[in-house]
Amino acid sequence: MIATALTDEELERYARHIVLPEIGGAGQQRLKRARVLVIGAGGLGAPVLEYLAAAGVGTLGVIDDDTVSLSNLQRQVIHGTDTVGMLKTHSAKAAIARINPNTAVEIHTLRLTADNAQALVARYDVVVDGSDNFETRYVVADACAAEGKPLVHAAVGRFDGSVTVLIPFQADRDGTSNPGYRDLFPEAPPPGLVPSCAEAGVLGVLTGVIGTLQAMEAIKLITGIGEPLIGRLLLYDALAARFETIRYKRRN
Repeated sequence: MIATALTDEELERYARHIVLPEIGGAGQQRLKRARVLVIGAGGLGAPVLEYLAAAGVGTLGVIDDDTVSLSNLQRQVIHGTDTVGMLKTHSAKAAIARINPNTAVEIHTLRLTADNAQALVARYDVVVDGSDNFETRYVVADACAAEGKPLVHAAVGRFDGSVTVLIPFQADRDGTSNPGYRDLFPEAPPPGLVPSCAEAGVLGVLTGVIGTLQAMEAIKLITGIGEPLIGRLLLYDALAARFETIRYKRRN
């Protein structure tokens, strides 16, 4: 159990947060108590992990079963040339320790499946999905819905990205149940229809933009500030420097 009282070192480290009336000492303590699970230590997971660690999240769980390759470094900024060949979970843990030694890191060097997802998700307060395939996205979304855990979802491709927050186990102000992932994407596209980043490419900095937005949504959920992207899909077109928001609802 992490002590929630802020030390003198933490008061100085998070001073720019604490001076914000919307966060203050109470919000910073909520961040310190929080347990956040990040799916993937890749392009999206890298900025999520870095900024949540810097923000003072007390415990970060990292799921990834891959190793760092040279082609990752164009976008997966939590890793470096000296960590090529290392497990991404181990590389990420070392980087987080350099950013903020106050953040505990729990590594899960495995592939998330329908068999293990729910038990892992149950151990955390918020889940951030940085996976790159529909199979994992459905597994994560279903597990979070079953366990009543907020999910920050995002996807990227080439020059475009999207972010949303999924809390289908709660209702909005009008008493209408919030939509879930399957309301947004009822079924996965046929194999081969949506090319992977390896096939189509992706601008490295795009993952930083979208991953940082995911970290922002996670912080909002933890501290209770602002209006999370519930029932709203935020779309970003990097080439046009344009953001758009699409509202979506529960299908039944």
